Amino acid sequence: QVQLVESGGGLVQPGGSLRLSCAASIGFFSLYTMGWYRQAPGKQRELVATITYGGSTNYADSAKTRFTISRDNGNKTTYLQMNSLKLEDTAVYYCNARTISREYWGQGTQVTVSS
Repeated sequence: QVQLVESGGGLVQPGGSLRLSCAASIGFFSLYTMGWYRQAPGKQRELVATITYGGSTNYADSAKTRFTISRDNGNKTTYLQMNSLKLEDTAVYYCNARTISREYWGQGTQVTVSS
């Protein structure tokens, strides 16, 4: 059974940093593009960043200069380093794994940016 388990969320002040982790219990990890999405209260879920097995990345405009996605293929773990956090980054952050035919989601981890 596929599982994606996020960790690393929490409360941080504006300008601070957090590192999210997503541990995947998944076969053929190399086939999956991994991603981070977020959903703020009252808003739709939106893309934050994705990374292919080979390391090609894609970022939302809001994340390009502040966030870094990476993956450790040996440990089947995906990371999201978030720096210079803003109030508007407050959301539940979800890990995503997808191929052309399958897609899985984690349960989400709350990130709250507040002074």
